[in-house]
Amino acid sequence: MEQRELAFEQAASVLPLELRRAAAALPRVSKLRAEELRLRTGWPAAVVFSEGELPLDGPPVEPEHLEQLLELASRYSVHAVAEQLSQGFLTIRGGHRVGLCGTAAREDGRTRTLRELSSASVRIARQFPGIAREIAGELYEAGRLQSTLILAPPGAGKTSLLRDLIRTISEGEGVPPLRVGVADQRGELGAAFQGVPQLELGRRTDLLTGCPKAQGLMMLLRAMNPQVLAVDEVTAPEDVDALLSAGGCGAALLATVHGRDSADLARRAVCRDLVPSGLFRRLITIEGQGDRRSYRVEVLE
Repeated sequence: MEQRELAFEQAASVLPLELRRAAAALPRVSKLRAEELRLRTGWPAAVVFSEGELPLDGPPVEPEHLEQLLELASRYSVHAVAEQLSQGFLTIRGGHRVGLCGTAAREDGRTRTLRELSSASVRIARQFPGIAREIAGELYEAGRLQSTLILAPPGAGKTSLLRDLIRTISEGEGVPPLRVGVADQRGELGAAFQGVPQLELGRRTDLLTGCPKAQGLMMLLRAMNPQVLAVDEVTAPEDVDALLSAGGCGAALLATVHGRDSADLARRAVCRDLVPSGLFRRLITIEGQGDRRSYRVEVLE
C-alpha cells in the first residue's frame, strides 16, 4: 500500500464504523488526494481536498458519532489526553490530528476540556520529503545557515516546507548537518505520539512539544545547545521577543508566519520588527498549490 493511502487508512481508523465504511468506499485516487475528514452534527461526513469538500455517502453525523470518535482517538482513555483536549485537538498514531469543537468547560480562567461535541476534523498527516532540497543551499552564506522566515497564506504549505527544511538540515542532505531544536507548541511539526515523533525531522533534531513557543525556545537553548532553532507560526509579541533573544545567542532561526509578501509582513504589527531588526536574512515565499507549489528565496538586507 502506498504511503499516502496508508495515511488515509490510519486517519480514517478513528471514525465510527458506519462512517469509516463510507470513507473506505472512496475511490483510491480520492484517498490519495484527501487532506481531511470532516464531521459536523446533522450533516453527512465529508472528505476535504485542496479544491473543496465532498460529502460521503452515509448517515448524518450524530452527537454519538463524535463521542465514539473521541473514544477511538484517545484509545478509550479520554482522561489521559485531557491536556491535549483542552487545546482542542488530539494527535493519534501516524501523526494525524483530530481537531474538535463543542462547548468549552472552563476552570480558573482556562479551558479544561470540551463537552457536547458538535464537529470534528481529522487532518491527514503527510510528509513531502525532498521539497526543501532545491532551496536549502540558498539559505547558506559563507558556509553558515542564515536565519530564515517562511511567509505564506494559511494552507499554502508553510509547515510542510519547514518540516522538510528541518529534516534536510538535520540530516545534512546537500548542506552541512546541524543540530536543530524544535519548539513544537501545537505538535504539528513532529506530531509526537506517546513521546515518539510520527513525522521525520532528522537524526540531529531535538523536539519539545506542547510548550508555549517563547518558553520552549529558551528551554531548548539552555538544555540542548542547538545550532538551529525552529518554530511554526509566529503569532504573538512574546514569540517575536523570544526569537530576538534567541537570535542573539548565536543559533540560526527557522520560523513561519502568515502573509502573502514582504509588504504584507510589514503591515502586521506582531511581525513589523522582524525584518528591520536584521534578525532574518532570508525570506521564503510560496506560490501555487499541491504538486504545483514553488518556492522563492529572497535575500533580506
